Amino acid sequence: MKIKYRHPEKVNKPINPIKKKPEWIRSKIIDSQVFFETKSVVNQNNLVTVCQEANCPNITECWSKKHATFMIMGDTCTRACAFCDVKTGKPSALDYFEPIKISNAVKKLNLKHVVITSVDRDDLDDGGSNHFYKVVCAIRKKNPKTSIEVLTPDFLKKGEAYKKVLEADLDVFNHNIETVPRLYTRVRPGARYFTSLELLKNAKTFKQKVFTKSGIMVGLGENKDEIIQVMNDLRSAEVDFLTIGQYLQPSKKHHPLSRYYHPDEFKELESLAKSKGFLLVSSSPLTRSSYHADEDFKKLKDARNKKIECHPLQ
Repeated sequence: MKIKYRHPEKVNKPINPIKKKPEWIRSKIIDSQVFFETKSVVNQNNLVTVCQEANCPNITECWSKKHATFMIMGDTCTRACAFCDVKTGKPSALDYFEPIKISNAVKKLNLKHVVITSVDRDDLDDGGSNHFYKVVCAIRKKNPKTSIEVLTPDFLKKGEAYKKVLEADLDVFNHNIETVPRLYTRVRPGARYFTSLELLKNAKTFKQKVFTKSGIMVGLGENKDEIIQVMNDLRSAEVDFLTIGQYLQPSKKHHPLSRYYHPDEFKELESLAKSKGFLLVSSSPLTRSSYHADEDFKKLKDARNKKIECHPLQ
């Protein structure tokens, strides 16, 4: 019987021992009835969440607050990023009923803010942008008061496919830059740093009122000067919100963790980023793209309103 690997591209990779986690990196275990209610809604609707597929350390905390990030277009990615634990391989056909399933789940969970992400679908002519559009439209129709955030792939070599996503009535357009340019060939071999940067810039140009957001991980082998350069690049692309979190190595076959950053270092990076002009910065060991996304959306709106009050002519 042939063994089916979750990450076939990593089978022959060298073994990278996993470093012991420091005390500040431990996630909370929360025994909550709400957690199981959220899990039940996800399972009953046969939905995929990045919380499960990427082994997010915050799953018990978030699900106990009815926060879940839905991952559309299946559980199998066409890319093979060295940091990611999402399954790699040939994806299945798109689920025609997925937009309805997700809009129903959002309604049942009574979500005030929802995050929709996806696997990379390089096999599709539009990279899945039309499916994103359908999902957002279905959510908006059934949940008119829910704010909607999308975390998209880079739509590499898909032309202006990204515009279809932005044609939907969404509130936040997120695309993670992930790491510094020097590490791209090892960490994101199927992606291009400046393609991701251009996507974020184009998204803001195409739809000014939408908040743009991006995130990086630290602990992949970058240095402080490189992190600062990424901050500068993202501000040049008019990104509103930056998240900075600790890279946690999923297995011995994934990209090696260089080191754990101390919480004080995250505070320093937050201060640096704020000085660059981001409307909002979230920087901590357990920060992830959609961690506390609902609270952060409120802060984003408040920060923009405050900026308008201070600079009414801008």
